[in-house]
Amino acid sequence: MRLQSLIEEGLIDTVVRQLMSGKEATVFVVRCGGETLCAKVYKEATQRSFRQAVDYTENRKVKNTRQARAMAKGTRFGRQAQEAAWQSAEVDALYRLAAAGVRVPRPINFHDGVLLMELVADENGDAAPRLNDMAFTPEQARAHHATLLMEVVRMLCAGVVHGDLSEFNILLGAGGPVIIDLPQAVDAAGNNHAGRMLLRDVANLRAFFGRFAPQLLQTEHGHEIWELYQRGVLRPDVVLTGLFEHKAGEVDLGGVMREIDDARAEEVARRLRVL
Repeated sequence: MRLQSLIEEGLIDTVVRQLMSGKEATVFVVRCGGETLCAKVYKEATQRSFRQAVDYTENRKVKNTRQARAMAKGTRFGRQAQEAAWQSAEVDALYRLAAAGVRVPRPINFHDGVLLMELVADENGDAAPRLNDMAFTPEQARAHHATLLMEVVRMLCAGVVHGDLSEFNILLGAGGPVIIDLPQAVDAAGNNHAGRMLLRDVANLRAFFGRFAPQLLQTEHGHEIWELYQRGVLRPDVVLTGLFEHKAGEVDLGGVMREIDDARAEEVARRLRVL
């Protein structure tokens, strides 16, 4: 029904087919004039397998004070406002990252819970596959890993951490990897969990590409990137080494337990996606 409203508004002409169904949205291939696009239809909160964890929504601002009060109280209107804020977070992140030169789909419009954006295509003009559906040579794995690390750096320089980056939300387009699915993106400076999420994103990339190029499993790019960011010297053209010397100190047991819980949740989500 929400796609029908886009047709009535003249934003799209026809719906071609369903492209994929994920944990927070269903994506369709649509036509608008002579252009093929994709329309991301967000699922209702009760239908999503990905929940709006407090870690992700921490420090997200709502300009409307009435909405902010309602969200804090958890009223029906507040829940609706929170849902709208969750959806618009991806739209805001896409525009912000596209302007910073990050490899993300070009956003076109957002209407009635539907995000209209560029369709990422492969060399044949077909919808690009996700990384988890691909196999790579060691050379290809190292090249794509290096490319994505620089995209993570560009994102962080723009003040954004993806928060859920893995082989399941990266497409292999004609020009290389493209990062998708950003409703859980967090503000790097305003979210206390941003550093932990950045480390997890980079660790996911290392684990996936390490299947094809095992030497990558010995790298420490996540800690290196975050340390440069904290020092205020991270730049989009930084040369990373993958080396990092950990300082000895007290163990953050709470942080360790959170990492374990996150890893368990990610594994459960991964198995559901595979099924």
